[in-house]
Amino acid sequence: MRLDGFGLFVKDMGAMIGFFRDVLGFEIKESEDSSNVYLVKDGTLFLLYGRNDFESMTGRKYEYVKGLNGHSEIALYVDTFEEVDAEYKKAISKGATSVLEPTTEPWGQRTCYIADPEGNLIEIGSWNKPFEVKDKQ
Repeated sequence: MRLDGFGLFVKDMGAMIGFFRDVLGFEIKESEDSSNVYLVKDGTLFLLYGRNDFESMTGRKYEYVKGLNGHSEIALYVDTFEEVDAEYKKAISKGATSVLEPTTEPWGQRTCYIADPEGNLIEIGSWNKPFEVKDKQ
């Protein structure tokens, strides 16, 4: 089994598509008026599922976190500390909610947090070096 992607169950599909496309640069892979929208960022599949459609499909009702929430995070990486600051400023100028301004943490990472329109946390961080995937076998 391999990781194919990840997703969020969303209340306002239009607002969420606009945020991930226009603020964070995700690429939309299908029509915006679909109940399930596939986006891609750096080769990773990201799905937005309409809450009502998913509940209809599964025949169940679900509880959803409201407002800013610490339920999960989406982490985005940039190569330099300067890019953390620049991407944060760009996201805020395009309507993202500030959660934590860029900060260099004691462990050496520069990080910041923003929130999407439905309160999901997004980290933008860097170790001040190009990204590399570490193979854990």
